Amino acid sequence: MQYWLMKSEPDEVSIDDALAAAGSTVPWTGVRNYQARNFMRDQMRVGDGVLFYHSSCAEPGIAGIAEVASTAYPDPTQFDSGSPYFDPKATRETPRWMLVDVRALRKTRLLTLDQMRAIPELADMQILRRGNRLSITPVARHEWECILQQLS
Repeated sequence: MQYWLMKSEPDEVSIDDALAAAGSTVPWTGVRNYQARNFMRDQMRVGDGVLFYHSSCAEPGIAGIAEVASTAYPDPTQFDSGSPYFDPKATRETPRWMLVDVRALRKTRLLTLDQMRAIPELADMQILRRGNRLSITPVARHEWECILQQLS
């Protein structure tokens, strides 16, 4: 089992939105970074743990616990000319962008970036590295366990 931190802007999809969705499951659309896409396409497996992170908001941080609920498949927003995630170079025969479905398991208290930075065991966590902008990052098992302890 692997662990991931996946960022979502809460005005697009929040942990509450995910919990309210059918089966508490949402497609993780709109990822337009090749490294993040490759994580979904090549490394994520059904059942992997997910830290559901609210980004680009007043108080960014981990807002819930989720899991990967599907294998990767083409992101349909790349084909929709009305979508902000439209990619004119993508075709159905050769899609460029993939997604996985994510199942929200529970909402947690918000664990902010400042709070995470204050935990010595998380010092090497990728989300805390200067200049990190990836929307999906791997999380080490000890980081996952430390965060779960903080949230319980």
